[in-house]
Amino acid sequence: MKSSHIFASGALALVIGTGAVLADPIRDAIDARQAQFTLFAYNIGPLVQMAQGDIDYDSEIAQRSADNLAALTHTHQDRHWPEGSDNASVDNTRALPSIWEDAEDFASKFADLRAATAAFQEAAGQDLASLQGALGPVGNACAACHDANRAEE
Repeated sequence: MKSSHIFASGALALVIGTGAVLADPIRDAIDARQAQFTLFAYNIGPLVQMAQGDIDYDSEIAQRSADNLAALTHTHQDRHWPEGSDNASVDNTRALPSIWEDAEDFASKFADLRAATAAFQEAAGQDLASLQGALGPVGNACAACHDANRAEE
């Protein structure tokens, strides 16, 4: 009985391992970057609500969310954007081919986002006025990239 459990466990491990090897690297990259942007939106949401007065300013939530945004922009992007993962090549992505056609511009826009979130991280937990003043550049950095590199829904 014991050996059949060991065999079954080994077979299961082999199947799981084989599944990982057979995974679609393009789809995996798209899923990873979309997950990153979902986390970005999740963390910026309450900050925008605070800035607009829809919810009360909370310095702890503001700082944690800003810290998360900054950390997300420091995630290495090298595996998130393989060629062939644009909306002209595969379904279920809004990434335009322009990302790969002008990779330097895309990298520059991402660097701008990283810089804006770093400045925002320094300001968000101070007070509402600081949060409001530093949020605009983050939104502008997002919009600059989206306008150039993201298809409409």
